[in-house]
Amino acid sequence: MLQPKEGRIDGAHYLPTTPDTCLWGRLPNRDRPPVLRIASGDTVTIDTLSHEGILEDQGRDPDAYLAGFGVPIDQVLTDALDLAASDVAHDYDEDGPHVVTGPIEVAGAEPGDMLRVETLSLLIRAPYGFISSRHGYGALPGEFPETAPDSGPGGGPAKDGAARAYNSVCEFVEVVEEAGRLHGTLPYGDGRAARFPLAPFLGLMGVAADTSDPVHSVPPGSFGGNLDINELQVGSSLYLPVQVPGASFYTGDPHYAQGNGEVALTALEAPLRATLRLTVIPRAEASTLLGALDEPFAETGTHWLPLGLHEDLDEAVRRAVRAAVGFLSETRGMPRHTALAYLSGAADFEISQVVDGIKGVHCMIRKADFR
Repeated sequence: MLQPKEGRIDGAHYLPTTPDTCLWGRLPNRDRPPVLRIASGDTVTIDTLSHEGILEDQGRDPDAYLAGFGVPIDQVLTDALDLAASDVAHDYDEDGPHVVTGPIEVAGAEPGDMLRVETLSLLIRAPYGFISSRHGYGALPGEFPETAPDSGPGGGPAKDGAARAYNSVCEFVEVVEEAGRLHGTLPYGDGRAARFPLAPFLGLMGVAADTSDPVHSVPPGSFGGNLDINELQVGSSLYLPVQVPGASFYTGDPHYAQGNGEVALTALEAPLRATLRLTVIPRAEASTLLGALDEPFAETGTHWLPLGLHEDLDEAVRRAVRAAVGFLSETRGMPRHTALAYLSGAADFEISQVVDGIKGVHCMIRKADFR
């Protein structure tokens, strides 16, 4: 267990998730004051919280809920208990589920710049997590969960305060070590379990949108947010188009593992201690490095990842193709028709997720092909 302020903290700054440093189900907008101010290039360690185990359909009582899966009280995170018991606003019907920590002001960031978010380390905070499906959501919203539909709209408490039946299906996943690597174990009866390797990443990283309106935590956008790109593991970088002075970076939705598509609705949701480096890339330098981008862009040690986002999956693919063609043309000097041919012959277009309203597609361009 990694309780707040305990154990290894790698960053120059430390940001816990508390009722004063987070939003629940909403993203920071231009009016949200920063909870931390840092210089460009500084590192920060953030204790992120998973929403699973604290949501209203789980009783908003993580101690009691987790006890039902045999989790002792000393393996329940105190920051999860504090948030669930707090008066932080959260409407199950209207808000997203995510606990969003921040925003962090990065000195010198201005609209038109890019904020580079380097993931330096990710430490699991608890030896368990959940994969959940809920009525009306996921890739098969009319087919799963195969329980009775909720007794009212939205899946949360009735507006008149009347009793509600919840029919969410939340699969408990225990973390075990096997052959020197951490795995999730998903039991399915008669002593059997599927075991799969963990590959932690932050599902939600973004900058504040230039609006005073409330910003829902579920759909991603040009500001980043709930991108759910499983390649954003340790060693990756995410580039976010700055929209307000100071950038106002935030993060949340920690995952221990996720398959492309995230088809049930959630990944393996579980809390992470993340150490990130936040660096402002000025507009001119960003244009040379990345091309003329108005959407987020990702990078790993081996691949560049242009993105496409749209409510229609076909259009998301088209946008990812356009972004990839533009990137190769503007940064590698490749003629556009040759870039399209290369992408067709050598690049993979992967579905990040199909469950967040705005679908995501990321293109995998091998760096080794352009040495």
